[in-house]
Formats: sequence, structure tokens, C-alpha cells
Amino acid sequence: MTRIARLLGAPGAVAGSFVLAAVLALAVLAPLLAPYDWNATSQCRRLAPISAEHWFGCDLFGRDILSRVMYGARFSLAMGISTVAISLVFGSLLGVSIANCGGRIDAIGARFIDAMLGFPPIILAILIVAVLGVGLWNAALAVGISGVPRFARITRAATLALVARDFVEAARSVGAGRMRIVLRHLLPNLAPILIVITTLDLGSAVLFTATLSFLGLGAQPPTPEWGAMLNAGREYVRYAPWTMIFPGLALFLTVMAVNLLGDRLSLVLDPRQRGRR
Repeated sequence: MTRIARLLGAPGAVAGSFVLAAVLALAVLAPLLAPYDWNATSQCRRLAPISAEHWFGCDLFGRDILSRVMYGARFSLAMGISTVAISLVFGSLLGVSIANCGGRIDAIGARFIDAMLGFPPIILAILIVAVLGVGLWNAALAVGISGVPRFARITRAATLALVARDFVEAARSVGAGRMRIVLRHLLPNLAPILIVITTLDLGSAVLFTATLSFLGLGAQPPTPEWGAMLNAGREYVRYAPWTMIFPGLALFLTVMAVNLLGDRLSLVLDPRQRGRR
């Protein structure tokens, strides 16, 4: 059975794929599908409820929530992918490099990673935002940096198991340098692990960046990011719950879809799970 067939061999993975594809389609086609301008005010009366003209209702400024949720997929997914990319690149390079060097460098690097893991990610991200300043991409950078220790630790552990293998020793015996060993031998063998942890971390990254926006540290008004929309609607949840329900539902479905795909992907790419379905 091919890997794609195995990946889609579980109902949860199929549902996750469908939801994620729908969210990606909304993000890409938002200018064509959105019924109104996402930032146009007075499209309806303030906090207007769900109607035939406004399926998700309107917010405090009379903006169509459906249009803002569609455009919000662009910002939320872009931030999530950016943060995971930062964590993946810097974390994997750090983990592979110190494990390949070994000795004192590996010991010092491992202690440095442990020290960074001692900070709760949310506290570390807030500290970085406090230094860089409030903003959409500053929040993405902060979340990405806070995820570097986690990627580095996992990659280092996997690399330590590889550096003792015969093919690495053979590469060293023919005079291959450290960088060549990392790029030609270690990273390709680490690819399945990196793919899995990247997929599993993407949902957390989307949720994490939305959390910073909800706290007022990420996307700022009028940016239609889902976390910022939740923050804007929290004061009116008793009178206009739709201002929070639909951005929250979009965030929930996206994170759930990514997690379902990530869980299934870990089974497909893990050789110890080949017999499972």
C-alpha cells in the first residue's frame, strides 16, 4: 500500500485533509469568494445577527464577519507556517550540528537547549515580543524562536542515533567534512522525523500565534486574524456571540485538521508502525 493510501486510510485523516484543503482554498480564493470587503464598515448595523445577507453576522463596526474569517485564514495560516519554518530551520540545524560535533560542544549545546526548555513557551514568546515590539510578524518570530529548543532537542536525539551508524563512519573515513555529512547523510535520514514534528507542530503554532493576538501582542486591528477577532469580540460575547463563535470555530477546525493529519502521518512515516492502519 502506498504512503498516500495509508495516509488517507483513516476516517480522521480524510476529514482532516478535507477541512485543511477547504481552509487553504478559502485563504487563496478569499478575494474571489468573500462577499464583502473585509475592512469595509457600515455593511450592516453594528453587531447585526446572522441573516441571509450576512451569514456570520456583523461586528461592532458593521463589518461582515464571514468575509473577515475568510481573509483571516490567510493571516493565521501564514503566521503558523512562518513560525514552524523558523523553528524547523534553526532548531534542526542546531540539534544536528551539536550532535555531529559531539564531545564538549554537544554537552554545552544540550545544556543550553535544556535551559531554553526551562522557560514556558508562552512566557518566552511574550518576552521576545516585549523586546521586538507588538506586531503580527514580530509575534510570528517570537513563537518561532520559542519553538527552536523543542525542534533542537528532538533532532539532536535522532542525530545521536545516526552518527554511530556505519554509513556515517564510512563518510568520515573517506574524508567527508562535518558539513557534508550533515547535508548529505544526516538531514536526508532525518527528513521523516522532521516532517512529522513539523506537521504536529503546525497546529500548535497556529493556536499559539492566535493566543498572542488574543492577548493584544500579535495582529493589531483592523487585521482580520482569528485571534485578534476573538479579542475584539470578547466584550460582546453575551450580546453578539457570533463575533467569537465563527473565528473560534475556524481556529478549532484548522488546528484539529492539522493534528489529525499529523497523527496519521506519524504512523505512516514511522517504520515501527508499518503494520498498523
